[in-house]
Amino acid sequence: MSSSAHGAIDARTGYCATTKSFISLRGPLPLPPADVPLTFPAFALSLLPSPHPAHPALLDATTGEAVSYPAFLSQVRALVGALRSRVVPLGRGDVAFVLAPARLDVPVLYFALLAAGVVVAPANPALTAGEVSRLVSLSGASFAFAVSATAAKLPAGLPTILLDSPHFRSLLHSDHGENESAPLDAGAVCQSATATILYSSGTTGRVKAAAVPHRSFIARAAGLRALHVKVKSRKANERTLIGAPMFHTMGFFFTLNGLAQGSTTVVMTEAAARAGLRGMLEAARRWEVTEIMAAPPVVLGMTKDGCRLTSLVRVICGGAPLPGSVAEQFPRRFPHVDLCMGYGSTEAGGISLMIDRDECSRIGSSGRISHNVVAKIVGILTGEPLSVGQKGELWVRGPSIMTGYVGDDEANAATFDSEGWLKTGDLCYIDQDGFLFVVDRLKELIKYKAYQVAPAELELVLQSLPEIVDAAVMPYPHEEAGEIPMALVVRQPGSKVTEAQVMEHVAKQVAPYKKVRRVLFVDSIPRSPAGKILRRQLKDHMQSCILSRL
Repeated sequence: MSSSAHGAIDARTGYCATTKSFISLRGPLPLPPADVPLTFPAFALSLLPSPHPAHPALLDATTGEAVSYPAFLSQVRALVGALRSRVVPLGRGDVAFVLAPARLDVPVLYFALLAAGVVVAPANPALTAGEVSRLVSLSGASFAFAVSATAAKLPAGLPTILLDSPHFRSLLHSDHGENESAPLDAGAVCQSATATILYSSGTTGRVKAAAVPHRSFIARAAGLRALHVKVKSRKANERTLIGAPMFHTMGFFFTLNGLAQGSTTVVMTEAAARAGLRGMLEAARRWEVTEIMAAPPVVLGMTKDGCRLTSLVRVICGGAPLPGSVAEQFPRRFPHVDLCMGYGSTEAGGISLMIDRDECSRIGSSGRISHNVVAKIVGILTGEPLSVGQKGELWVRGPSIMTGYVGDDEANAATFDSEGWLKTGDLCYIDQDGFLFVVDRLKELIKYKAYQVAPAELELVLQSLPEIVDAAVMPYPHEEAGEIPMALVVRQPGSKVTEAQVMEHVAKQVAPYKKVRRVLFVDSIPRSPAGKILRRQLKDHMQSCILSRL
């Protein structure tokens, strides 16, 4: 047993009987004082060695075009100068909406906006114009950055700069009076200020705008730096390939983190992404990647592919559950590679991560609780804190969690308790060695290839079809994607609407990853007296209907 401000802590599990919470076994990690003004880019710059790394900061997976660290920082400073001189009319606290595929200049844009205190709101470029309009409204964005192919989706009248225009290129190569040795930020942005608005479906319902502060990214980057130093897991020239899109919470953070850690980030640009898994693995081989950030479908694909990745040291996997069979196959296929499972969310940041070969052998686990994270397992029925090995909802506190949902008091009240604990909506337990296991999701989200798909949103689209009386959307297991959205549909009497017509109706109104991919016609949808879909009953009903059709 050890003791701290929390009381007596079990050294094996991290459980504190006094507070009935779990403390990170990684130990406390000193962070910059919370009241010191500091942006994430300024903190990231403080982590970089001097002189700056000789290897590239960014590398295009398709063309091999590279951006050196001096060039990256020069472009960031130029863009910050354009913002400060009001060449680009954005100031501290303004929200910039970003609708662009992965490109070498997107990390430059993110860094510059954050350094100037502008809030970054990145979104999926595959969204429809209607979906984009809703997200712009949610975030309160006053300006946008896009590319020629996505600009038409933005609301009319929203001032926009195209990343693929000569104008934007000129902004990256003009000094606007900026001194190369001047601080990257103005020293007036609080760590508690919102750095980014990331879109999430939360625990229920339609998409929400999660405000994530600079301190969240500072804490996470500091934590990863400390872990790498502790286990000496970094090579001199790390090359990280990020499979997650840059607008996704995982891709957004690890893109920024790679720059903070001084490694080379291999960018899966639009052309590379179109080649799918094969293109990703070929890029990893070609550029001798040492680390891959991947969702479970990629890990599954790696176990089935004949690729030889001799430089690869580790794969960090998160975003959705990884089937146990895949976790067992992976080390047999890649015995020299650590498969590091992690767990986190848009709202909570990084909650847990595996860091070495021993931890990676814990099949089914998501690793140990991260630095400065405090966790609590709460009984679903009792609301009381639980102990080691007991299953309940995971609640967390720490510097990496979001500030809250923008303009949504109801959602914030449902997500945070009165003491500031964030309720994850996930059923979890922590075992006798302090490893976190995510058993099931209490929340109703469908995880399709690490994307969050809200059933409620698809149900509204389905119910807009006159041929449909009622509808519900449930997750359906799928080996490659993890889960796919499946619609249970009650047709109007006499209606002959087909499965293909239903799927086409939805596909026209939502982004590709949200599409309904299976339809089951049923006689009724079980609902409570208040009209709420009884999803647990529905799951049993769905399985019996499928079996009856076999």
